[in-house]
Amino acid sequence: MNFELKPEQRAMVNAVRELTQDKFKPNAMKYMDGTFPWDNMRDLAKIGVLGMAVPEEYGGLGLPVFDTALVLEEIAKGCYVTAMAVLGEVGVQCKILDNFAPPSIKERLLPGVCTADVILAVCMTEPHAGTDVANYRTNADIRGDKLVLNGVKTLISRVDEAHAFVVFSRINKQPGREGIGCVLIERDTPGFECTARYHTMGGENLAEIRFENCELPLENLIIREDGFRKLLNAFNTQRCLNPSVSLGLAEGAFEEAVKYARDRTAFGRPIGEFQAMRHKLAEMYRDIEASRSLLYRACATANPFPDPYMAAIAKITVNEMSLRVTSEAIQVHGGYGFTDEFPVSRYYRGARYGSLGGGTTETLKELVGKRIMSHFPIDGFLGMNTF
Repeated sequence: MNFELKPEQRAMVNAVRELTQDKFKPNAMKYMDGTFPWDNMRDLAKIGVLGMAVPEEYGGLGLPVFDTALVLEEIAKGCYVTAMAVLGEVGVQCKILDNFAPPSIKERLLPGVCTADVILAVCMTEPHAGTDVANYRTNADIRGDKLVLNGVKTLISRVDEAHAFVVFSRINKQPGREGIGCVLIERDTPGFECTARYHTMGGENLAEIRFENCELPLENLIIREDGFRKLLNAFNTQRCLNPSVSLGLAEGAFEEAVKYARDRTAFGRPIGEFQAMRHKLAEMYRDIEASRSLLYRACATANPFPDPYMAAIAKITVNEMSLRVTSEAIQVHGGYGFTDEFPVSRYYRGARYGSLGGGTTETLKELVGKRIMSHFPIDGFLGMNTF
């Protein structure tokens, strides 16, 4: 499989790299207090990044998951908070609107996504249920030509900035997975209230939202029939884009570690000349490149959504790799790595999120393990695509 970039892909990556290294990375610390990176988002909108997942008819570029992953990887090398803000515009919520929303909603929201005038958020987790989607309590009742939404969602990104929220919800109180669908709500809807805020170690703010008898037009019921399967298919996109951020964090930390190993001296020579340090750097580089290959392969399966098992394996691998590499980058820096003055501690804090969002590592291992037990071919194994 050849992952040589096309000229247009290379041009986009280079444009994002230049912007990230010249502007985002030097100013990354200013966003660690939860400040939303509006300036960075507008700069990225100007070169088309925020519209990568939006179809051309709505002002976007309509690019594949692979292209989007390349760009997120590059942004994360400089600023985790900006990468996560961009993920909100090109990830699962945008994919759900693109694939399932009626034209009237697409026309109203998607052009604004491309220009940073519309910020999107997705609401999945509830105080008593995260991965356990089948036990969600948030519910939308259909009453004539209206929806009435009630419930609580928590650990939601971009609540203070988002204009529209894609909410995983039960429909008409139907129990189990079969009752799960998707509703769109805009922030100025009566009954919409932010009830708690949390600041994360990565720099983002998360929040809790309560919906109390929120009346919505019926067209805001984005998904009803076969909702659970459709939502999970869309969510497989997130399981490629989340690890692309993790990959970028690992690469950024590795670059800092190499630079420090060349500049820092001990016992009269650069610490990178000691065998133990060289071996540490070699292992970090090996882990990054192996993980990159698996992630890119998973992205390449998207049509329009990635293969669920390839995406799961890629996410597990890259998330865990990023934690190892960013931790080792701190070790290379010694005591300086533990300070805020060196960016490696910031990379490590961002990397810790990867295995929590978009499906925990434990959940995804169970998903893949069940598939292996039921479908793995004992003879003629040719990789994940054989089962």
